Amino acid sequence: MFRLENAQSLIGLALTIAVCWAVSEDRKRFPWRLALGAVAVQIGLIVLLFGLPSARTVVAVLNSGVDALAASTAQGTQFVFGYLGGGTQPYPVENAGAMFVFAFQVLPLILVISGLSALLWHWHVLKWIIRGFGFLFEKTMGMGGASATATAANIFVGMVETPIIIRAYLDKLTRSELFMMMVVGLATVAGSTMVAYATVLKAVLPNAAAHVIVASVVSAPAGVLLARIVVPERPGQGGMNVDYTSLLKYESSIDAISKGVADGLMVVLNISAILIVFVAFVAIGNSILTIVPP
Repeated sequence: MFRLENAQSLIGLALTIAVCWAVSEDRKRFPWRLALGAVAVQIGLIVLLFGLPSARTVVAVLNSGVDALAASTAQGTQFVFGYLGGGTQPYPVENAGAMFVFAFQVLPLILVISGLSALLWHWHVLKWIIRGFGFLFEKTMGMGGASATATAANIFVGMVETPIIIRAYLDKLTRSELFMMMVVGLATVAGSTMVAYATVLKAVLPNAAAHVIVASVVSAPAGVLLARIVVPERPGQGGMNVDYTSLLKYESSIDAISKGVADGLMVVLNISAILIVFVAFVAIGNSILTIVPP
């Protein structure tokens, strides 16, 4: 049965596309094939991830995996930070909620996932997953191999690692493809922060990991569509193929973990700094509003 919420979603979709078309660099080159392909891929992914019983089992396994990663990370944070990282408190606690320290109990998850992602890439596990999604995007939306690989990589590793993965092709990407890579990076949730989000939300949202993963995967084709509407590809440009043997390489498993953790550390520092400044700006805004008479 059609409900008001469905109408709101459809109107929102149409308005979003209309706004992007209004600010497009070339409104005459609307990517009709890409639009149809992107919507079809989104519908297919939603049906696949929510409709099939086997997919529900996979999602349940992913939720369990997130819990296991969070528990394993807690062991490391407790060893390094003691009770600040979730360990046993050396004194009686009257307010247990005050013992939650975001920097010591959530952000370290990003380090663990960054190291794990680099290790899985070195073992070719993540590489084949990204290659599969890249093939899907390439065939359904007519994307080039490099841009399709960048789109798939953004789903799993995020904006920091994606340019590194395809760095051999960065100087060959067109302006439209570079813009698309940045838009998709902002539309999706990096694998490192995805687990952190799921860990924070699981107390109030059942199957939080599944919701975050599905939202990130489905947002990738949407980001591609909106980026191509705003900055259309010029005829005869783009569509560059990728030699997957030339992508990011590590010397060994230890090298992969070390470099992955180093990349994750930069993400953790950036998140910490931005959160401090953002919350401070909100407090400044509140202070200014208190001066204004009611």
